[in-house]
Amino acid sequence: MADIVIVNPRFDISFWGLEHCMPLFGKQANLPVACLGLLAALVPDHHDVTLVDENVEDIDFDRLARADMVCVTGMNIQGRRLIEILEEVRARGVMTVVGGPMATVEPEALEGLADVLFKGEADETWPEFLAAWEKGEHKSYYEQPEKTDVTTLPVPRTDLLKIERYMFGSMQISRGCPFTCEFCDIIVTFGRRPRLKTSEQVVAELEDFLKAGFKMVFVVDDNLIGNKKAIKEVLREIVKWQQERAYPLTLFTEASLDLAEDEELMELMGLANFQNVFIGIETPNEESLRETKKLQNVRPNAGSLIERVHRIQDHGIDVWCGMIVGFDHDDPTIFKAVPEFLTRARISTALVGLLHAIPTTPLYKRLREAGRLNNEKDHDQYGTNVIPLGMSSAELRNGFIQTMQECYEVDSYFERLDAQFFDQNFKFTLHELPYWSIWRMAWAKRAFLNYVRFGVVSSRLLSLVKESQLRDRYRKQLARIVKERWREPHILFIYALKVATHYHYAEVARAVADVDPVTGAMSDAGKPFSRSRKADVGTDDKAKAKEAIAA
Repeated sequence: MADIVIVNPRFDISFWGLEHCMPLFGKQANLPVACLGLLAALVPDHHDVTLVDENVEDIDFDRLARADMVCVTGMNIQGRRLIEILEEVRARGVMTVVGGPMATVEPEALEGLADVLFKGEADETWPEFLAAWEKGEHKSYYEQPEKTDVTTLPVPRTDLLKIERYMFGSMQISRGCPFTCEFCDIIVTFGRRPRLKTSEQVVAELEDFLKAGFKMVFVVDDNLIGNKKAIKEVLREIVKWQQERAYPLTLFTEASLDLAEDEELMELMGLANFQNVFIGIETPNEESLRETKKLQNVRPNAGSLIERVHRIQDHGIDVWCGMIVGFDHDDPTIFKAVPEFLTRARISTALVGLLHAIPTTPLYKRLREAGRLNNEKDHDQYGTNVIPLGMSSAELRNGFIQTMQECYEVDSYFERLDAQFFDQNFKFTLHELPYWSIWRMAWAKRAFLNYVRFGVVSSRLLSLVKESQLRDRYRKQLARIVKERWREPHILFIYALKVATHYHYAEVARAVADVDPVTGAMSDAGKPFSRSRKADVGTDDKAKAKEAIAA
């Protein structure tokens, strides 16, 4: 029997972390990374497994020192902290194992820090390693020759997570994406052939989340609709499961823009209660989309980018998006074009980032061969390892900051939000279903709870925001939604969430704007009141600035 501890390092403050508004929801992190529960489920029953997510708890290194092995997984953005943890554990004489996205795309950065390294998917090699370790015959490097057959995967060990500390759960239905975007490492890690779990597996995981007490689940697939025919069958089973239980779970996910070209798929996602979808739009510049081989976004006869976004919204699905500045076909006009596009598209939530070349991607290879990758010092100063063509690095950095500020300036944000919820009168599919005429008591309970949730989030927000002008604006927005849509408690609650999350987005934008272009130092605006204890441990201002810009 082995004592195995699996660790996920903390993330620095980021756009998606929602750290600044976590106190409003009474949580410590938005979601657990999906691999934690799965890795635990793949460990044979005769071993003891402990999951440690530094995003919701401090690491007790004395506890780790008593383990037989400590396994660390993490993404590139967690890399600095991941290395610190490996160094500390190795210094205590404990066997270390590392895997995950960073180990896959930058294994050289972890050289000498772990006894065993896993590259790529490890659903087969992880149990293989454990069996060999028991016999004293394990290797120091593992890489699966084939992609995992995801239909063989067990239900993740949700029971080992501190679920009460997360805002929502995370699950994976598929891996892989059929597209060839130049900057994306997904096709390198997971391949271009989408692989899906069976409907039975998906339903079993949903049931597990429900029993655990989650109300919202993020389906973390990089493109849920990579295989449209197969996902439709899964969605039909999700619809059936949801309707048999009066829709206990709210779902959201990531998908490609060609979702807008499939009426049946949009209808099924709405019926399955996918209320939000994150779409990689990347840029309103069509030449940049062609440059980066994001060809699914510029298909002839599919409609404009804005028309397709509106089509999805009209099907009762809220659209979030990712935007990137710094493509080779970008010039300084892109910094105005992005916020203008978001306003016309009525997208309130947009992750805006600098183009970054991830090792193993075609973009990285092309720029390396062209001598267009920044050194580490310039990477820190300009926030990206890409040397742009259409402007200087300083212009790109300053233009990005300008774009972030404009997108999350309070008037700009609420112009987009109000265009959706007032002008468009946006409605989620779930709340328009005739289904509720049968489930009247379930509808009444849902409505009551949403009124309560609206009140709780609103009151907490107005009490926590200290800046009087901003607090007054939030009060005005909340009063307007009550006045105009008080009969729709679900809309009240979602709108309150969006007002609350603006506080986080605005703080991240402020932190980025406060980065000193020479020293890389970031102001205290980047430190949320909910995580100052964690944010300051083992970090330096320069690294925080780099992460704030990258986020």
